[in-house]
Amino acid sequence: MKTKLVLTFGFLLILSFPVAAQQEATQNHSAHGLEKQDTKKGTIWTCSMHPQIRLPKPGKCPLCRMDLIPIETNSTEPSDNNAPTLTLNERASKLMEIRTSLVERKWAERSVRLIGKIDYDETRVKHITAWVPGRIDRMFVDYAGIEVRKNDHMVSLYSPNLVSAQEELIQAARSLGRIKSGSAMVKRSTRRSLQAAREKLKLLGLTTAQVSQIEKRGKTEDNVTVYSPIGGTVIQKHVSEGMYVQTGTRIYTIADLAHLWLNLDAYESDLPWVQYGQKVEFSAEALPGEAFKGIVSFVQPILDEKTRTVKVRVNVDNQSKRLKPGMFVTAMVKSRIDSNGEIVPISYAGKYVCPMHPEIVAKSEGSCPICGMDLAQAETLPFVDKTHQHDIQAPIVIPTSAPLITGKRAVVYIKHPKKSQYEGRNVVLGVRAGDYYVVKSGLSEGELVVTNGAFKLDADLQIRGSTSMMNPSAGTPTRSHQH
Repeated sequence: MKTKLVLTFGFLLILSFPVAAQQEATQNHSAHGLEKQDTKKGTIWTCSMHPQIRLPKPGKCPLCRMDLIPIETNSTEPSDNNAPTLTLNERASKLMEIRTSLVERKWAERSVRLIGKIDYDETRVKHITAWVPGRIDRMFVDYAGIEVRKNDHMVSLYSPNLVSAQEELIQAARSLGRIKSGSAMVKRSTRRSLQAAREKLKLLGLTTAQVSQIEKRGKTEDNVTVYSPIGGTVIQKHVSEGMYVQTGTRIYTIADLAHLWLNLDAYESDLPWVQYGQKVEFSAEALPGEAFKGIVSFVQPILDEKTRTVKVRVNVDNQSKRLKPGMFVTAMVKSRIDSNGEIVPISYAGKYVCPMHPEIVAKSEGSCPICGMDLAQAETLPFVDKTHQHDIQAPIVIPTSAPLITGKRAVVYIKHPKKSQYEGRNVVLGVRAGDYYVVKSGLSEGELVVTNGAFKLDADLQIRGSTSMMNPSAGTPTRSHQH
């Protein structure tokens, strides 16, 4: 029994042959594409254990005395840029299952996965407070979660201050009614007193209709009803019936749940791919299979040192009321990458934005419908990217399966368009965008890059001792085998 090592396309095979059958096996080598033909041009004989040994005819390895094996299907040739070039015949290419892809220039998207929580829109959260000190005699809304409308009655309040203010109004109205004749100055003074009494009651929390009813009735009312100034959902009840309250004491907290905020946590590495005005898609664990959308309206300028994250606020329309404050969500932010490997900014040229409410964007000058401030040009605001769109072009990209990455180096194999010749080349990669890498340098548009089988090509070059992914110095023999 005799053991023989055969190298074929980068794989080492250990074959055992009976001595009697060795000659027959040698004659059948042609079936495997490894026939020993030293007369064929381009045939090189090497040792399977010492690939740096390369002889023009068969024999024994001078280092380990093993039989040399032929390499006739592949050849390594230097290219113009001193990069190794490997030539394969048609059968070898099929065995290696080599596939190529065109190097092209196109827009690539980078997706960033963020997590966060649904919260109340702080601009739509209001508090119903006591405008005068007094006692809560009745609460018409006696638990949280009730949805109320504007001008719905909330509590019945007894306040000595309101009783005295009502009395002032009634006396001023009677005085004006008793003056039938007199100087104009006295009439103007009485009318001013009546108007001041009306304004005082309004400042104490009564509505215009309530003041008119008191004036018409001509009698004070011990308990005054407090109405809701806004509509929404009662999210918190702060007092109970029979409690005494002071001026400014919170009675209810009401929020408009038709508009919510989504607060996302973005890590430092995610910040380059998040920008103001970006569209966000997210889903909630409580609503599987449903997708929701929103727009980034604010990126906090402060980093939380404990969590190493920055809050990203997304405005969410919730007219269906399916989203609830406190829900955990998973969001996906997609951004286009330019030729420099940076995010393509959203254009706000010629638009106007509210400095206090960035979600308000208009095409012309005006005032903010929320705070009344004058809208400012988008280019003057710090949270708007000022990069010009005409300076941006699509990057050169290759599939992620094309490069062989080791340490700081990235190697790709380029196929010659007219023959089965493959050239190894160092490239400089940019960011990864989905299934593609952005190429900063090393490739040109229109070249064919190997996307499947590149490692096999590299392994073949490694066995030959040529320049490869793991051996950047071409043809340097292993020091332990030098004699």
